[in-house]
Amino acid sequence: MRRLAEERLAERRPAARPPPGEADARRLVHELQVHQIELEMQNAELREARGQMEACLEKYTALYDFAPVAYFSLDRAGRILGVNLTGAALLGAERGRLVNGSLLPWLAPASRPVFLSCLARLVSGREKQACELLFLQKGARPLWASLCGVPAPSVGPRQTWCQVAVSDITAFKQAGEAQRRVGDLESANQELRREIRQRMAAGQALREAEHRQSQMLAESRRLQEQLQQLSHQTLRAQEDERKRISREIHDGIIQDLLGIDLCLHDSLREWAAKRPEAELKIARTQRLVRGAMDMMRQFAHELRPATLDDVGLLAALRGFIDDFKERTGLRVRLTAVAGLERLDTPRRTALYRVCQSALGNVEQHACATQVRVSLGKVRGGVRLIVADDGKSFEVDRVLHAGNNQRLGLVGMRERLEMVGGSLGIESSPGHGTTIRALVPFPEQASEPEVPPGTAKAKPGGRPS
Repeated sequence: MRRLAEERLAERRPAARPPPGEADARRLVHELQVHQIELEMQNAELREARGQMEACLEKYTALYDFAPVAYFSLDRAGRILGVNLTGAALLGAERGRLVNGSLLPWLAPASRPVFLSCLARLVSGREKQACELLFLQKGARPLWASLCGVPAPSVGPRQTWCQVAVSDITAFKQAGEAQRRVGDLESANQELRREIRQRMAAGQALREAEHRQSQMLAESRRLQEQLQQLSHQTLRAQEDERKRISREIHDGIIQDLLGIDLCLHDSLREWAAKRPEAELKIARTQRLVRGAMDMMRQFAHELRPATLDDVGLLAALRGFIDDFKERTGLRVRLTAVAGLERLDTPRRTALYRVCQSALGNVEQHACATQVRVSLGKVRGGVRLIVADDGKSFEVDRVLHAGNNQRLGLVGMRERLEMVGGSLGIESSPGHGTTIRALVPFPEQASEPEVPPGTAKAKPGGRPS
């Protein structure tokens, strides 16, 4: 530098030979001038270095403030000693408000112990530390950040600080959460697809089972229809057989017994004068024959009363009710309407058998004191009502009980179904039992009820 200063001094003035005695003074002046130039050169270098340093500082400041990562300088208590603009923007506050403030209030309560533990390791002089924290922004959604810090030299005898870089990893967390959810969704989709396959297989099996069930149901219905037809045929055959046997008894056996009785009567007149002892034997035999005739008539009547076919339903019911009252001692009131003789034989027989079976149940099970039998026309048919004041029973239980406990209700229903009719049963404590039988009848108009004493009937009928 001295050489450069001397060269610049020589350039400023030409070299002159100093006079004698003035050499020392001139040398001193020369030295001063050289030193002055050295100082000027040093000042120029200093100004240039200062400019370069200010440029570097401005560049560093710009890099620090506008870095994509937030930088914080923290002491051991978590107080913010410095922060760049990115850090201030990360917390959503001005940098002036953050400096000398604590970072803890900006953290979620669950992240504060993690931060303090990491900070303690940093200020104790350990190596680089990292952790993940949840920051709470004012007026914004919480964000996840990755904190990476290194210990820094102390700025005072007792103050220890550190430098940390904070990166926003919310998107990464959200991507991880989304990936986890995608994995969960994929697992759920696989489970759903497996369940769909299982349900499809179960549905196919169910459809096959339904098809088999429908086939079995159709077969069951077909068999039930066949069984019902067989039952109806059996009932018709039984009724026809009863009618045939009753006719044979009435027209055959009873007539034969009647002939025997007449022969015995004639024999009694012939032998009475000749042999008195034979009169007693013939009279005894005649009583036996007449008793057999009465039994046969009763048996034929029980099988099928001739009045049902020859006179009509009302006369048959009156005869049966009269016998029933005489046999049981119960009070039976019959109410009927005229014009029922036009009922055809199957419907007439069905109503008669229902009444016969209902009164049989009253005699055996009801313990009743009186019975009301009503036979009349309703819209679309003829209705028979048999009501008693006896004991009640559970209709559903009896209908679903064994055959020996159904009180003949199933037979009543089957007989009515054969002619397109229906059966209704009501039974309650204190009100007894009421059986309603309805059969279709072509006439729509209903006729007024006729009291038992004034009811009209064909010859052979008797009022109740």
